[in-house]
Amino acid sequence: MACILVIDDDVDFCDTMASLIRRMEYDFHAVHTLREGLAFLGERAVDVVFLDVRLPDGNGLDAIPRIRASEGGPEVIILTGLGDPDGAELAIAAGVWDYLVKPFSVKQTRLSLDRALRYRMEKQQARKPDPLDLSAVVGESSAMKACYTLLAQAARSDSRVLITGETGTGKELFARTIHENSARAKGEFVVVDCASITETLLESTLFGHRKGAFTGADSDRIGLVKLADGGTLFLDEVGDMPLSIQKSFLRVLQEKRFRPVGETRELTSDFRLIAATNRNLQEMVEKGTFRQDLLFRLWTISLKLPALRERGAEDIRALARRHIRKLSMQHGSAARELAPDFLEVLCAYPWPGNVRELFNVLEVAFIASGENKTLYAMDLPREVRIRVMRAALAEGGNPEARLPQPHGLAPLNGELVRPAALPATGPMLEGDLPTLKDFKATMEALYLDTLIERTEGSPQDMMLISGLSKSHFYALLKKYGRSLK
Repeated sequence: MACILVIDDDVDFCDTMASLIRRMEYDFHAVHTLREGLAFLGERAVDVVFLDVRLPDGNGLDAIPRIRASEGGPEVIILTGLGDPDGAELAIAAGVWDYLVKPFSVKQTRLSLDRALRYRMEKQQARKPDPLDLSAVVGESSAMKACYTLLAQAARSDSRVLITGETGTGKELFARTIHENSARAKGEFVVVDCASITETLLESTLFGHRKGAFTGADSDRIGLVKLADGGTLFLDEVGDMPLSIQKSFLRVLQEKRFRPVGETRELTSDFRLIAATNRNLQEMVEKGTFRQDLLFRLWTISLKLPALRERGAEDIRALARRHIRKLSMQHGSAARELAPDFLEVLCAYPWPGNVRELFNVLEVAFIASGENKTLYAMDLPREVRIRVMRAALAEGGNPEARLPQPHGLAPLNGELVRPAALPATGPMLEGDLPTLKDFKATMEALYLDTLIERTEGSPQDMMLISGLSKSHFYALLKKYGRSLK
């Protein structure tokens, strides 16, 4: 028997749906908040979820990835009293089955539910495809699981793919993973960095050239398009492709034929195209800086990668542990442990540079830790710790946002110690107390980092504000390994 869940705060509506669905001989359940709905989905499998948009504790659209990632991967039918085309677009983009605007008829509800269940049954009965090799990709958040679904579709087809996302989110890694799981895996994965190739050389680089075609062409050269024959051509940062080249490339996409510079005959190349960009190509089309016809031909499957700050703490921790293991192997050292305070700072930082910035910061911390077996928050760059500390203090002591410290253990005897003279140090004094020496050293280092940041590294201003003598000031810099630019 199919299990149907309704998440809607309108009790009368839920009663009406209960009557209808039970007459259809399906198992029915109703909850009135997102929290209750997600808790229910965490306990049992559901086939179809009817989801209201406006709920007392949040927007239903925001919860779609978590709902679809729950056990059984239920189909989702959105319910709303608002005829909102933007909301409908967001819902469909998130993979919902249907979008019903209240009030809707019994016939319309039955039809939508029957179709969703039929689709679900056929999908479950279909032959299970071979599992994907996702060993290069890290992440179990609902946002990433939604990406894996699209990755699987892309890998099992030969369709064009457009991958979008902020800089550093791993677009090339996803493109390579699609290639390595596709029927073209034995072919070449050829990368074209559209942002780094000059306009004068882009055509020669893509299509190749004949000897003597232009000054400096001392020999024949095979272009990247031909190298990708039988494999995948990956256009990285395609939004930076010069407008003058876009027309030429459009024909290559249509006919898979091209003419090298200085050549009289055309060549062919059977490549699969994957493109990536951190730009909004639709906005570029409207501004006239990107061809609309090229945009239409760049993708059949669109895959948007989430920013690291949208993926949650578990993904950040998993990425950190995996990269530290990799760094340990590269340096021929024993695997390093990650202290709780180290991970807490990583999870509190917003990561504007995404995974690329995370890996750079981890390498800095790894080197700063020297021969230590454990990485602590003190090993992280001071810019990261200061930003997290500022955010924590700006929250006015919010326990969710405060700055974790090196000895972040359980509260001492179940109570929180907060000396009145040091209101910002409360989090550090939770749990088993550090030694006074460690406490002083930590706070001294934090004070020094904040002083450097606020004075922009001016020694005169720092000594004036802190009241330190010149000799004491430079002794502290040496003690904590700080340098002034």
